[in-house]
Amino acid sequence: MQISIDGFVASPNGEMDWLVWNWDEALIKYVSDITEPVDCIVLGRVLAQGFIPHWASEAANPDPANAFARKMYETAKVVFTKTLESSDWTNTDLAKDDLVEEISRLKNQPGKDIIAYGGGNFVSNLIEHGLIDEFHFFINPVMLGGGMPIFQNLKDRQRLKLIHAKSFDCGIAVLCYGRDDTA
Repeated sequence: MQISIDGFVASPNGEMDWLVWNWDEALIKYVSDITEPVDCIVLGRVLAQGFIPHWASEAANPDPANAFARKMYETAKVVFTKTLESSDWTNTDLAKDDLVEEISRLKNQPGKDIIAYGGGNFVSNLIEHGLIDEFHFFINPVMLGGGMPIFQNLKDRQRLKLIHAKSFDCGIAVLCYGRDDTA
C-alpha cells in the first residue's frame, strides 16, 4: 500500500498526485519479487474499475519487458463489490458476501499467495478484521496533513513485527511487517 509519511492513502479530496512513480530498478524488482508467488489478487470495486482495464491494456503490448503487466492481467482476481452484478473482466470473479467469510475461504483454498490492492476503504476493512498477514507499506516522501487514513476503521490494537525495511533511490521506503500474535 502506498502511503504518505503521516499515514494517508489519498489527499483530502481523493487526489493521489503526490505518489512517487519514478521508481528505480531496485523498487521495480522488489514489487516483482513480492508479486511473483501470487496467484490471486483481491481488490475493492472502486480501484478495480481502473486497475483491471489498465493492466489489460498494458498486457496487450508484446514487449518482453512487459512481463509484470501480463502477470497482473493473467492472475485470477476477486473484486469485492456491493453494486456490480456481473463482470466483463477476464479472469475476474465478484465477491458479494461477507468480507471475512470470503477472504477466509480464499485463504483456505489451495494455491499460492494472495495480494490485496486497495482502494483505501477496502484495505482499511481488511486491516480492521485482521485479514492481512503481511504488510508492505510504500512510504512516499510527503506529508499530507489530512486525507483518507489507511487505518480509519481500526478499533482494536493489532501488533506487528518488522520483517524488513528498505529504502530506494526514488525516495520511497518500504516497511514490511507481519502479524505478531505472540503479545
